[in-house]
Amino acid sequence: MSKKFSALLVEDTRSMAMMYQKLLERDGFDVTVAGTATEGRAEIERGKHDVLLLDLMLPDGSGLDLLEYASKQTPDTFSVVMTADGSINRAVEAMRLGAFDFMVKPFSESAFVASARNAAETKQNAVSRKPEPANSKTEAPAFNGFIGASPAMKSVYERIEQVGRSTATVFITGESGTGKEVCAQAIHRVSGRANKPFIALNCGAIPSELLESEVFGHLKGSFSGAISDQLGAARAAHGGTLFLDELCEMDLSLQTKLLRFLQTSTVTPVGATRPVPVDVRIICATNRDPAIEVRAKRFREDLFFRLYVVPIHLPPLRDRGTDIMVLARHFLKKFSKDEGKDLADFDSLATANLMGMRWPGNVRQLENLMRMIAAVHEGPLVTNAMLPNELDTSFAETPTPSSSTPIPADTQPDDNIASLEKRITALVGEELAVIERALIEATIASCGGSIPKASRILGVSPSTIYRRREAWEAATDVA
Repeated sequence: MSKKFSALLVEDTRSMAMMYQKLLERDGFDVTVAGTATEGRAEIERGKHDVLLLDLMLPDGSGLDLLEYASKQTPDTFSVVMTADGSINRAVEAMRLGAFDFMVKPFSESAFVASARNAAETKQNAVSRKPEPANSKTEAPAFNGFIGASPAMKSVYERIEQVGRSTATVFITGESGTGKEVCAQAIHRVSGRANKPFIALNCGAIPSELLESEVFGHLKGSFSGAISDQLGAARAAHGGTLFLDELCEMDLSLQTKLLRFLQTSTVTPVGATRPVPVDVRIICATNRDPAIEVRAKRFREDLFFRLYVVPIHLPPLRDRGTDIMVLARHFLKKFSKDEGKDLADFDSLATANLMGMRWPGNVRQLENLMRMIAAVHEGPLVTNAMLPNELDTSFAETPTPSSSTPIPADTQPDDNIASLEKRITALVGEELAVIERALIEATIASCGGSIPKASRILGVSPSTIYRRREAWEAATDVA
């Protein structure tokens, strides 16, 4: 027999409170009702409940204050907040204070009961989910599909844990290749919907004239080529999660229909006349800046505020520090095994080269590079010579300093400018290769031996400098 859950309902409108109570009791809840913040606080102090269902607009105080009190007094109680004020600030604040879900009135009876049931069952099944520990020094630290443990990614993992147990809409932003779909899948895995469908739809990969049908479905014969009924992504994800990737590529006309879907929790397939109720959690993502798209009138402002409840930004690979090599070793071992090779690690120059890249394609670019190396080369070490020459430009473009992109103060060799100029002047008449080497070495010396700093001054990637020095050393050895 399933556990009977208890709920504390704080709602000041008596008719609404009676309706909510009846719905919850019909679903098997023991319900205690409070009509004010004062009564709610007393009930919180009196007993522990599985779920707190809280109206944010109360006659004697703020529901957010009561939510904060409940989070401190009974942290194991999962809270669902309800309000007619669907502002982004209140939603974000409620989530920050520990709300499991945020519901904007009016909502359907089924959505209300489902949210309360999800909160109760998630609490019952809650386990401590932390990044999976590595089994050895060589195994990459992992978290629900992500690899790496840099501070930037630990913040992402914490946010996923916070919002995963909710049903609130999540808006993921980040450059291409940073793992936005991995993030969406991680949120789904830690949610109460984990055993239901996860349906992903790339809005930028589907022709605009077909996108409505792909999202909402269609009936046979509703348009040319509709040879059978199609369910559509929204109904296919019923009970689970619908992930809309590259959302800012969606036409404005379809954005209107998506907004209506979010407001009514119903979809109307192409060719149909009656709406169909759907229960899904929406997670969306874009590699654009959504605020800029709104200002440019390419994305509806009302839709943006409806979706931008819990934002998660994924950092670019270049900002993840040592995660670069953790990921590189992970991918190298994976593809090396697939190819029957024994590649396992990188030499010091290759490591320095990879760490110095800007990685415009982020994790996807690094993964593809490791796949190429495993397919072409033997082991056990990846040397700098195995890295493609294109890394100097297409893989690692470093902007040349200009008046609009000043060199950071800590990279300016002010104390050595005079000596550097003298050394360059003395080289007039020498071969270009000699001048190049002298200039590079002098710049490195003026930067205290820092190749990354020198590369920014010279307007080249660190890999170019490492490659030049390696060639000079090889030439010296031969001589």
